[in-house]
Amino acid sequence: MGAKRGIGSAPVKGRRVLVRVDFNVPLDEHGAVADDRRIVEALPTLDHLRTAGARTILLSHLGRPDGKRDPRLSLRPVARRLGTLLGQTVLFADDIVGVKALESVARLKNGEFLLLENLRFNPGEEANDPGFAQELVRLGELFVEDAFGSVHRAHASTVGVPRCLPSFAGLLVEREVRELSRLVGRVERPYAVLVGGAKVADKLPLLASFLGRADRLVIGGALSFPFLRAAGASLGATAVEADLGPVAEEFLRRSEEAGTEVVLPEDLVVELPGVAEPVTCLLSAVPADGLARDIGPASRARFSEALRGTRTVFWNGPLGLAEDPRFAVGTAEVLRTLGTVPGYHVAAGGDSARVVAALGVSGSFQFVSTGGGAALEFVQGLELPGLSVLPDA
Repeated sequence: MGAKRGIGSAPVKGRRVLVRVDFNVPLDEHGAVADDRRIVEALPTLDHLRTAGARTILLSHLGRPDGKRDPRLSLRPVARRLGTLLGQTVLFADDIVGVKALESVARLKNGEFLLLENLRFNPGEEANDPGFAQELVRLGELFVEDAFGSVHRAHASTVGVPRCLPSFAGLLVEREVRELSRLVGRVERPYAVLVGGAKVADKLPLLASFLGRADRLVIGGALSFPFLRAAGASLGATAVEADLGPVAEEFLRRSEEAGTEVVLPEDLVVELPGVAEPVTCLLSAVPADGLARDIGPASRARFSEALRGTRTVFWNGPLGLAEDPRFAVGTAEVLRTLGTVPGYHVAAGGDSARVVAALGVSGSFQFVSTGGGAALEFVQGLELPGLSVLPDA
């Protein structure tokens, strides 16, 4: 996908600018922001608008309130945290649209910010309701898309609004498109894709999109289990997605035809009932009551070797149950090895940024995407409605 018209060319001074941001952040038990990374990612765009004298109206969702007002998912705590980060008060509107929202917007001065309440409190947001989109349009004169994590959703704020207002990509979206585009089309090779996590049925389109495009497809985590079972491995009591044997066999056959090498684990770290310390087992020797939780040392060495000599690497998903320190070793070791390999490395997917930070391997990547599903769909080469609606540069 080509570059989009950027915010640098937007005439924003003194104008009401609607900015779609991704402030879908976790809240703690007291209702405060527990992790502000997504807010921090938006600051370059917001600083640009403040310096340029825009009157900025921020639009975001939080959680899944299913079109109903839920005080637990209010964006008010986000407004407070954003104000701290910006060093100025961020006004907050309890309503998303309507008279009160219009009055709040009318009071905005150049360089000020107003955050509207959770978009998903209104059922028209996820339904991409034209009426709701038009009510949002009334609040602004220009639109800036800076919520890359939402551009794969055809919602009122991501598609309906930019169809009706002069629209621009924010600095975050511009960077996401620029960096992720290096994984699509003419990629510097050898190109390896390192994929973990779970739910093969969901990720199979992603895996299939790399056949013939990537030189090597390295698969770990629960994602590898159907492929291992199809190859005759014994996985004990480990849960494996049902009815995927024929699909896995067909995938492996297609990978050979496409010339993409598939690298799978050859040993596993296994948890046994009532035993505190996990054990390492070959694929042929997992106990009947054992649960595979991580890749073993031989697999770590094999995966690391598969990454050496590459020039481009895309990573999505942990190679084990990384939230448990006992089973984070495989992911951490392989990603640390990646940090010693020259080239361009990208991490993307729902929890990738969190895992990278938790394991202390941020230095292994030149870019960590803020997008979950949006990033994965982008690297597959799919059309993202929230990007397609923006004018090209």
